[in-house]
Amino acid sequence: QVQLVESGGGLVQAGGSLRLSCAAFGSTGSINAMGWYRQAPGKQREMVALISSGGSTNYADSVKGRFTISRDNAKNTVYLQMSSLKPEDTAVYYCNAVRAVVPGINSQHWGQGTQVTVSS
Repeated sequence: QVQLVESGGGLVQAGGSLRLSCAAFGSTGSINAMGWYRQAPGKQREMVALISSGGSTNYADSVKGRFTISRDNAKNTVYLQMSSLKPEDTAVYYCNAVRAVVPGINSQHWGQGTQVTVSS
């Protein structure tokens, strides 16, 4: 199993920055991709940014150029640097890890979520 512990959320004014961190514990050796998702009130959870074990990244169009995902494999930690924040970035942000159970079968793991609120 994998446990994910997030930190770094909070309240920030529009145009400001925040950095989220997510540390993985447990069976971390089999983790492949990690990423961040978010869910705003009344909306579905959406992908924000993903990073593979090799460092390849993928971003939602709405955050490209403003958010940067990075990963420290030695610390089993993934980060999300958020800049130029907008009120529409307000959401609960969830860390995600994909773990290889056996070849061809993966398991998904989620953190507890951290609130990010951007005031206008």
